[in-house]
Amino acid sequence: MKAKGRVFKYGDNVDTDVIIPARYLNIQDKKELSSHAMEDIDRDFVHNVKEGDIMVARKNFGCGSSREHAPIVIKGSGISCVIADTFARIFFRNAINIGLPILECPAAAEAINAGDEVEVDFDTGVITDITTGKSFNAEPFPEFMQKIINSNGLVGYINS
Repeated sequence: MKAKGRVFKYGDNVDTDVIIPARYLNIQDKKELSSHAMEDIDRDFVHNVKEGDIMVARKNFGCGSSREHAPIVIKGSGISCVIADTFARIFFRNAINIGLPILECPAAAEAINAGDEVEVDFDTGVITDITTGKSFNAEPFPEFMQKIINSNGLVGYINS
């Protein structure tokens, strides 16, 4: 499985409150909820993101509360993959549980810039910055995790 898209880049410690502000957590419709993704850190994100785009961040992405809404709105916005130096552990688990591919790769997180076009091969863990021609190696998901992601999350995996 592969992903290819344009990069939206963020720094360290992007917490769940800026991924989806708490004032919107009473919204039940996932599409409407996703229309508020990243608005406290990047007002133009929802207007510019396209299906398949990729998010890149530095250390401790998804820190803060344990709300599952954070990976849900990222995926719902069209982002196909998040690459970061490191992820908060609860965000990591929530992302896998809802079928959002995420990869830890410090070298890629540092080198890739906003607007670059990037391709990710989930089977091998190879991240290619098409804009610069540089490639990076992340640890690919174990087979069982790939099955969860390919099933659109843990519920889909269990029901398949």
